[in-house]
Amino acid sequence: MKLHITTYNIHKGFSHFNLRMMVHELRRQLQTLDADIVFLQEVQGDNPHHAQRLPDWPVAPQYEFLADKVWPDFAYGRNAVYEHGDHGNAILSRYPIISSENQDISDHRFEQRGLLHCEVAVERFHLHCLCVHLGLLARGRGRQLKALTARVLRLVPSTAPLIVAGDFNDWHNKAGQYLVSALGVTDVFHDLHGRTARTYPSGIPLLRLDRIYARGFRVCGVEVHHGQPWSRISDHAALSAELEFL
Repeated sequence: MKLHITTYNIHKGFSHFNLRMMVHELRRQLQTLDADIVFLQEVQGDNPHHAQRLPDWPVAPQYEFLADKVWPDFAYGRNAVYEHGDHGNAILSRYPIISSENQDISDHRFEQRGLLHCEVAVERFHLHCLCVHLGLLARGRGRQLKALTARVLRLVPSTAPLIVAGDFNDWHNKAGQYLVSALGVTDVFHDLHGRTARTYPSGIPLLRLDRIYARGFRVCGVEVHHGQPWSRISDHAALSAELEFL
């Protein structure tokens, strides 16, 4: 059985430098990918300020608006909370999400980060999905990776299929080396092409910030979605992978 997944830092539904609201085009483009499970970062929950000044701002929170009729189950992890709203990670799924929990892994008060852990019932499999957005500082990312690893070792059976995806802010692939060693996962792009994917900036990707790690799957195909129209939507490129359960 195959599973098509996507991860995407959506920049709160705005283009580069917050010049244009792109959440409607974002929804259309996400639907063209036909993913079974979508991992999203920088998802806007509530924002009354945007709702007042932008006539096309969705009434529903972004995770619910983006899920639309395509992904009947979704979960949201609120990470950053401020005077005019909040944002965090989200997982959208065509399959039932049977449990979800958001863990605060913030390393300091100026950078609020979390990991969203969902258990998804995919036919006879119980798939564990972790959507992450790590910090900008290497030392903090190291502590966040240890928290992520400790959670997986504590709560995910070693025989269960596992996907960890998101924005790792990891220029030098230290995160990948650590996770491969600690959890036995594989970077799906490295598995097929011998290198991690370039995802930032989305117009001409140079930096390898976004990742998909998997365990319990054979990697059938991968793709980086960059250039037009993706580069108009967010500063990050989206990543997709087709995985086959072992």
